Amino acid sequence: MPHNTDELDVALLRRLADSPQASQRELARDTGVSLGKINYALRALIDKGWVKAGNFSRNPHKLGYAYLLTPSGIEAKAQLTRAFLARKMREYDRLAAEIETLKGEVGHD
Repeated sequence: MPHNTDELDVALLRRLADSPQASQRELARDTGVSLGKINYALRALIDKGWVKAGNFSRNPHKLGYAYLLTPSGIEAKAQLTRAFLARKMREYDRLAAEIETLKGEVGHD
């Protein structure tokens, strides 16, 4: 579950890059956030120009949408992913150090 806006943006951009036809309900389920929050986040990505929403005119139900990453969205996805990875690696390093400290305190090899 994403904890902040950047993490949700990364999760959505990654998911949409793989599955542009994913519904908002599927995106909400996959990211673990509410449908309302997904709608808000998608609108923000569209407003930033990172995602373009398109209606499938050939869809017999006329309800299908595709959320396509724009060139600036692809670039933003790469930048956000790099920052996300760097932050997670720092967290991992801190946790690894804390685990080693705790192991030493309890005499665990």
